[in-house]
Amino acid sequence: MQRLVLGRRAGSPSPHEGEAVTVASKPALSRSAFWSRLDVKSAPYLYIAPFFLLFALVGLFPLLYTAFVSVHKWGLITGNGGFVGLKNYSDVLGQPRFWQAMGNTFSIFVLSSVPQVIAAVFIAAVLDANLRAKTLWRMGVLVPYVVAPVAVGLIFNQMFADQSGFVNAVLTSVGLPAIGWHANSLASHFAIATMVNFRWTGYNTLIVLAAMQAIPRDIIEAAVVDGASRVRTFFSVTVPMLRPTLIFVIITSTIGGLQIFDEPRMFDQIGLGGNDRQWMTITMFMYELGWGNQRNFGRAAAVAWILFLVIVAFAVINFWLTSRIASSGGAKPAASRSRRKGVSR
Repeated sequence: MQRLVLGRRAGSPSPHEGEAVTVASKPALSRSAFWSRLDVKSAPYLYIAPFFLLFALVGLFPLLYTAFVSVHKWGLITGNGGFVGLKNYSDVLGQPRFWQAMGNTFSIFVLSSVPQVIAAVFIAAVLDANLRAKTLWRMGVLVPYVVAPVAVGLIFNQMFADQSGFVNAVLTSVGLPAIGWHANSLASHFAIATMVNFRWTGYNTLIVLAAMQAIPRDIIEAAVVDGASRVRTFFSVTVPMLRPTLIFVIITSTIGGLQIFDEPRMFDQIGLGGNDRQWMTITMFMYELGWGNQRNFGRAAAVAWILFLVIVAFAVINFWLTSRIASSGGAKPAASRSRRKGVSR
């Protein structure tokens, strides 16, 4: 009987070898899929990691280190003198200068932040119109922001001088009495708030202008077609759609207004907030504690943390109030639309 010898052709893999290749390729495929999934999941975190590293270095670490210093007796020359707990906080809160500085800060903050936001909205509305050389005007409103605060302080110090200032010269020329801008507490707050408004209104204007240009023109044109005037369109259409941006501007103005230092520091030649500290802000008081007569870093750090907590509280309250106003404002049009639909049915 003739035997049939079944042989495989040269170069053709055996079934066992094919299984071996398949089994060997599975780990390679699983490893590549794993690294692919890891790349997709980790890539966003790698992109934002530099920000958090920088924030931890220049933001979080100084904040925690200030908290550490605030519970120690820490001098400018002697250094760490031991743990004292909350004694620095109680000493600071017991000083009348602290409450005077806090009151001055709130007064200047109100006189600067409220007019600043209102002026920014209306100036942005003017710049949003079809003006000639609009780029020049938009760049012009930002010029006060890029000017050095020291230069602005020196100029306004001369303008609001009690004896030979430009503002008093204008007042006396029209028959009004001269004002003691440095002697009177409220007058000094108004003058410093004018400096703050001069520097920061243009910056907020460009933010509001960018949000205003993002509003769809179809909505504004529909309001005009319905017969709404420009004023009615601005207050009923434009301003409600600016609410998220206005919330941001209000919160940032609050944070900046409570940390004001450069303008009151440069309002006179001495830089201590007046003879009676009538315009000394809380940051100037903190500077005086740390680098002035007391040179107590522990108390200065305590003031810094108190100010931080006050700013956080104000930011949360501002966000809550503006969010409530925005939500209530958005609910009314929705309710009116639903009522109109019910009537039409």
